[in-house]
Amino acid sequence: MLKQRVLTALVLAPLALAAVFLLPQAAFEIVLAVVFLYGSWEWGNLCRLSLFSRFVYLALHAVVLTVVAFVPGSQSVAIVLALLFWSVALLLVKGYPATAGYSRVPFRLMMGLLVLVPAWYAVSALRAGENGLTLLLMLLVLVWGADIGAYVAGKTWGRRKLLPAVSPGKTLEGAAGGLVACVLTGFGFAVWLELSLIASVTLMLLSLLTGMVSVLGDLLESMLKRERGIKDSGQLLPGHGGVLDRIDSLTAAAPVFFAGLYFVTGV
Repeated sequence: MLKQRVLTALVLAPLALAAVFLLPQAAFEIVLAVVFLYGSWEWGNLCRLSLFSRFVYLALHAVVLTVVAFVPGSQSVAIVLALLFWSVALLLVKGYPATAGYSRVPFRLMMGLLVLVPAWYAVSALRAGENGLTLLLMLLVLVWGADIGAYVAGKTWGRRKLLPAVSPGKTLEGAAGGLVACVLTGFGFAVWLELSLIASVTLMLLSLLTGMVSVLGDLLESMLKRERGIKDSGQLLPGHGGVLDRIDSLTAAAPVFFAGLYFVTGV
C-alpha cells in the first residue's frame, strides 16, 4: 500500500504543479472543473445514490458550476454560502455521532454542492488574481504542510485522540504539528511577498485558520465515509482512494483562504 501511495504521489504531484504553472487560465479552470465534477460523482456514492441518480447529480453540479462561472454576483454568494456551511460543518463533526441524524441524504446532496462548487471557484479565481500563482502555491503548500506536519507530529508525539468517533487515527499532537507547519508557511510567504509587519502577522493568522479549516475538510469526509461504511471515496488513485480523498482538505481551505486574502489582508 505504501509503495502504491508513493508511486501515485510521484505521478500526481508533477501533474498538479504542471497544471498550476503551465496551463493557460481557461484551460486550468476546465481541468480543475473536471476534477471537481469527478468529486461530485464520488459524493453521489457517499449519498448512496443509484448509478442513474449519480449522473443526474453530476449534471446538477455542472449546471451550478457554470452559473457560478458566468453569472455576475453568483461568485460572492457561493463564497459566503461556503463560509456559512463550514461553520455548520464544524458543529456536525464535533458533535458526531449525535449529529448523524442531521445528515440525511437531501442535506448531504446540498452539502456536496456547497463543498465542491465554491472551492472550484476559489481556486480558479485565486490563480487569476494578482500574484495568483504565488498565492495558489501558498494555498497548496498550506494544505500539504498541514497534512505532512500532522503525520510527522502524530507519528512522533501523538497520544491524545482528536475526534476518535470520526477519525481514530488523528491526534491532538498531530493537528498541532500541522498548524505549526501552516504558521511557518505563512511566515515564509510573507517574507517572499515583502509584506509589512501588520500584513505579515495577518497572513500568518490566516494561514493558521486555513490549516484549521483544512483539517475540518478532512474530518467531514471521514465522517461521511464512516456513515457510508466505506474506507475510501473511490478507487481511481491507487493507494490514495478517490479524488475526494485527495481534495477534501482543499475544498474547505480554498474558500476560507480566498475570502481572507481579498476581504481581510488585501494581499
